[in-house]
Amino acid sequence: MTAAGNDASLMRLGTRGSPLALAQAHETQRLVAAAQSVLPREIAIAVIRTSGDMIQDRALAAAGGKGLFTKELDDALLRGDIDLGVHSAKDLPTLLPDGIVLAGTLPREDVRDAFISFIASDIMTLPKGARVGTASLRRAAQVKRLRPDLETGLLRGNVGTRLKKVEEGVFDATLLALAGLNRLNLAHHATSLLPVAQFLPACGQGAVAITIRAGDARMMALLAPVLHQPTLEALLAERAFLRALDGSCRTPIAGLATIDGQSLHFSGQVLALDGAQVFEAQVRGSVTDAAALGQAAADDILRHMPADFLKA
Repeated sequence: MTAAGNDASLMRLGTRGSPLALAQAHETQRLVAAAQSVLPREIAIAVIRTSGDMIQDRALAAAGGKGLFTKELDDALLRGDIDLGVHSAKDLPTLLPDGIVLAGTLPREDVRDAFISFIASDIMTLPKGARVGTASLRRAAQVKRLRPDLETGLLRGNVGTRLKKVEEGVFDATLLALAGLNRLNLAHHATSLLPVAQFLPACGQGAVAITIRAGDARMMALLAPVLHQPTLEALLAERAFLRALDGSCRTPIAGLATIDGQSLHFSGQVLALDGAQVFEAQVRGSVTDAAALGQAAADDILRHMPADFLKA
């Protein structure tokens, strides 16, 4: 673990060391510093290497799932080495460890996926049998749903690594979260953007989640001015949907909640690995019932889905 700051820091912020994770950490640092009228350097950043960063040769599902990107940060938080963890919300397990709570989120970025290719303008114009690289079972299944003739292959690594693999022709195309490209000032690499109606994003996509120790009133007070309630409400619905379906890295699941005033609309989707089957649900209600709405959407899908579908 490496840290930037000093012992007199206002707070110690923990993050993974990827360029995107660091961009999110520095965004959090800037926002909190401005809200508390302190210099950014008064908020220390501790870079913690996670198991997920060290495992690059296989899919996360084969290595243990989402917690691989959060475990070491959680451990540091519980030990008191850091005061908060900054995460991509879609990396958070549906159940947090005892003693850790979700403080809230920053305002959400664009939730769409970006299509990146040097040989086609979008998925539908890729040549038959083209290879699409992705580490996401959701994206692979959604690609297969649209184009069963395409091949999908594992493409792990940070954003720069994935872009390079496409540029070198290892893959004919890839899909990346536009939010990440925006945060890294790399959106110009996007060949086209995928509409949400066609490519429902991962639960939590585009949101930066902040975790703290349970009962840490001081940290909650310091963070309160930068936290974005509508994003949190949307995330609560999405995480409830994922939790009800026992969502892990082993199942292609998509979900998105949108907020309009006090109204929340949720769309959820579960796909077969090959995209041949899909089960969908939509619900609408009050933002005060965010988690219940996510649960209701999952219950609707579970009623129509074969009992062994999630185990296939």
